[in-house]
Amino acid sequence: MEKCIIVAIADNLAIGKNNALLWHISADMKFFRATTTGSPVIMGRKTYESIGRPLPKRLNIVVSRTMEAPEGIVVVDGLEKAFEVAEQSGAEKCFVMGGGQIYRQALEIVDTLIVTHVHLDIPDADTFFPEIDKSVWEASESTESQYDEESGCYFEFVKYIRK
Repeated sequence: MEKCIIVAIADNLAIGKNNALLWHISADMKFFRATTTGSPVIMGRKTYESIGRPLPKRLNIVVSRTMEAPEGIVVVDGLEKAFEVAEQSGAEKCFVMGGGQIYRQALEIVDTLIVTHVHLDIPDADTFFPEIDKSVWEASESTESQYDEESGCYFEFVKYIRK
């Protein structure tokens, strides 16, 4: 099974503030939905709570030592167990979708990073993605820069593979 991280990152590596996304880019939301539908998604408790419901047409796996499993969610107590549950689903890929703590743990394990680079600096963010080490990761695919009128953001999608 291919293990992936999917994330949207500002230029200063910001990914969130007060357990919420920093922008709304409809093309990024559509890309996320198209990329992850049909595959297991792995997230931390806070990320799940910020969404507030299971994502449809995906096996939702939440990593938490304290949370009771609501309907439609599988709760496990660690990232390794989350990957085991994803593997047992028979899917070809799984996606780690946040938050910051889960991303830091998963970065050592995953094969692929699927990143929306959002060209903003968010100095007051409280959650950041680790630096993407170019000695470990190589860009294998990328789109042209796009502009989202609603948010006023330039962005592109980049797929990185482990060297």
